[in-house]
Amino acid sequence: MQEKITQLLSQVLYPNFQKDIVSYGFLKEIRQEDDKFAICLAIPSSDPNVAKALYDKIDNVLSNAGIQASISIQTPTPKQTPTPQTKNALPQVKHFIMVSSGKGGVGKSTASTNLAIALAMEGKKVGLLDADIYGPNIPRMFGLQGKKPSLDASGKRLIPLNAFGVDIMSMGMLFDEGESLIWRGPMLMRAIAQMFSDVVWQELDVLVLDMPPGTGDAQLSIAQSLPVSAGIVVSTPQLVSLDDGARALDMFNKLSIPIAGIIENMSSFICPECGNEYDIFGKDTTLPLAQKYNTQVLAKIPLEPSIREGGDNGKPIVYFMPDTPTAKAYRKTANTLLDFLAHVERQNLAGNAQIQPR
Repeated sequence: MQEKITQLLSQVLYPNFQKDIVSYGFLKEIRQEDDKFAICLAIPSSDPNVAKALYDKIDNVLSNAGIQASISIQTPTPKQTPTPQTKNALPQVKHFIMVSSGKGGVGKSTASTNLAIALAMEGKKVGLLDADIYGPNIPRMFGLQGKKPSLDASGKRLIPLNAFGVDIMSMGMLFDEGESLIWRGPMLMRAIAQMFSDVVWQELDVLVLDMPPGTGDAQLSIAQSLPVSAGIVVSTPQLVSLDDGARALDMFNKLSIPIAGIIENMSSFICPECGNEYDIFGKDTTLPLAQKYNTQVLAKIPLEPSIREGGDNGKPIVYFMPDTPTAKAYRKTANTLLDFLAHVERQNLAGNAQIQPR
């Protein structure tokens, strides 16, 4: 019977070849187990489609001959290819946080400023890179307008300015106030690259990246240059803003950036006279978007004069008015974000452990 089975299997051609599995030497064993036979093969392909096609052919040949058999096909263990790692232009920085928005005017730079300071107030070494080349507002919000960064000993690299415990670099520090930058995309990309290579960034726990509005060249360039640990979208509650916020969330997914959540800015208006709260831009509109992208609403920041005044005067609310509901919301967001970064770090370590050679 074993000879008969061998003869039958010699009719089975190896998929996509003109030679049978017996001639190739892929048949390793035929043994009888009670009232049926066990057939063992070993093939060189790890493609499951090849093994499946071969199994079906063998089963069909044996069934037509009235032979019951269990068929075992051994395949090589696929070689594990390490996941390509994103380039890291700043290896001295532990985590990069990309703060983005689908459109301008939603308070993204205000959120970046207060979030960076809140992280520093938690004892972290924090930097803030103002990557919004065309609209750099960070210097004013930190009270640094008119101040220029100094050069290091080589005379070739810039030393970031520091305010409220945050190291800061912005294109707004390198040009005169109000001066326009009429640059094409390649010049913008070179400028962002120089913000990494030509600036003396110290060892940091977190570098917050205040991005320009939209989902264009700057976002793609930074995602290709840095291993971004978390993406945050800033939006206001009205649907026309959330439509653009959805595009920013989709961008994070396409760039494989973990989404930390959404900051709902201008969530409501608090009247400075009576203290009443008004939902002038809508209510409970951000949560469905967060659920769609399997993330969370990190904070709901109200629209109140003290936030605007702090930004205009270089006195961020989280630092100068720490007991206000807005400041407390940013402090809570900072702690939530640190927990998220710790989770991402654990996942990365687990992933690296899985691809280590044995």
